[in-house]
Amino acid sequence: MKKRWIPWIFLAPSLFGVFVFVLLPFLDVVRRSFGEAVGNQFAGWKNYQEVLGNQAFLMAGKNTLRFLIICIPMLLVISLGLALLLERQQAFRNFFKTVFLLPMAVPVASVAFLWNVFFQKAGLINALLSFTGREAVEFLDSSRSFGVLVFSYLWKNTGYDMILWLAGLSGIPESYYEAARVDGAGRAACFWYITLPSLRGFAAMITMLSLINSFKVFREAYLIAGSYPHESIYMLQHLFNNWFLALDIQKMSAAAVMLAGVILAVAGILLRGGREESE
Repeated sequence: MKKRWIPWIFLAPSLFGVFVFVLLPFLDVVRRSFGEAVGNQFAGWKNYQEVLGNQAFLMAGKNTLRFLIICIPMLLVISLGLALLLERQQAFRNFFKTVFLLPMAVPVASVAFLWNVFFQKAGLINALLSFTGREAVEFLDSSRSFGVLVFSYLWKNTGYDMILWLAGLSGIPESYYEAARVDGAGRAACFWYITLPSLRGFAAMITMLSLINSFKVFREAYLIAGSYPHESIYMLQHLFNNWFLALDIQKMSAAAVMLAGVILAVAGILLRGGREESE
């Protein structure tokens, strides 16, 4: 009986910190989302209705959803493909791991400077286009800026997800593949019937981590294009930042509660799916 309490004793300081610095502030955000901008009067669903009718919120939500729908599947597929290739490459595996993980170590300010060097109107890419006789392209102040943001996210996070996939691949017993080859299964059959089913639990975890990392891409977009970038990359992070600077606490609180609900629902679905697959 005493042994059951030992883990909770060690967890108590962290749980207390989460309660004081995360849970209590979030409960205060929920309270503020139902209050008036001035005073403590109860406003009901007024703040939520204003947020849902706000054109900037709708545009930012649409751009963020579009970014997630495009980037996360691309990241999962590319990183899994690299992990499968790297698993077969024994000679230079550690070298390639280091190369693909290097973007994670590059400071955000340096990444923003690098993209400015490449994608500005007077940058390297346009210099090459001018050299070949083509017109300069506006990458950062047009709809093409969305592609730059997608590229930035994939470049920075592919190596991290690749390492996670490699950890999952290393946990698949080699005897499964040997038995399949004896029965005449090829590489494609082994991948579809052994590798993918064995990685479903890992896929839920990697998808959740990729979702969390996708919200960090705001730093690059902010440093490159400022608080009001081209409308194609005006994300929810930009909107929250601008609302915070304008001290529009009620709108920000209502939007935060709605987004927290969506994220918790998605996390619950992913974790439940991963748990069912692991069982």
